[in-house]
Amino acid sequence: MADVAVVDYGMGNLRSVEQAMRKVAPAAEIVVTDDADTIANAGRVVFPGQGAMPDCMRELDARGLRDAVLLAARSKPFLGICIGLQMLFEHSDEGDVIGLGILHGKVVRFASHMHDAQGNKLKVPHMGWNQVHHGQHPLWDGIAQDARFYFVHSYYVQPQDASLVQATSQYPRSFVCAVAKDNLFAVQFHPEKSSTAGLKLLQNFVQWNP
Repeated sequence: MADVAVVDYGMGNLRSVEQAMRKVAPAAEIVVTDDADTIANAGRVVFPGQGAMPDCMRELDARGLRDAVLLAARSKPFLGICIGLQMLFEHSDEGDVIGLGILHGKVVRFASHMHDAQGNKLKVPHMGWNQVHHGQHPLWDGIAQDARFYFVHSYYVQPQDASLVQATSQYPRSFVCAVAKDNLFAVQFHPEKSSTAGLKLLQNFVQWNP
């Protein structure tokens, strides 16, 4: 049984995630897998994602991994990353696609015309380093308030239940960039690309016993 299974449905930045996990948990058995049984039997599951939400949902189903991901998200320490966060919700405006529906809420696009406080036009996608203002959760242990994490996204989640919100960032208004519920934690940014703070979050996940 693997200690950590990284879900491979053809859409994640899997090598970076795998390398970061091995760095923070060198003694753990970490597998990148598209096998439903391996995911079901793993101690913890990481669910990354990159690209467009409709493609991600289609590829997840094409590989027969939907049920394994649903089970893992409800039964064991589970970390969603980037689109792996967005897919947990009910609906995305990107391609008008239905998500996994584990969490209530929707995924919406940043406005086309946004400006910062100095009047400079902001680009979509939101790409680069940004501060994260977080709440109280074991996965934030040892991470400074307003630490910087690396983002690449054009869409963000709007949870129906405010109690899910674990962190926000600004672009230029506040948006939700992390959620948590029971054994599940998911982030919009890429911890595997976020230097010390990101590695600390991954280390906290490996040690987390919800």
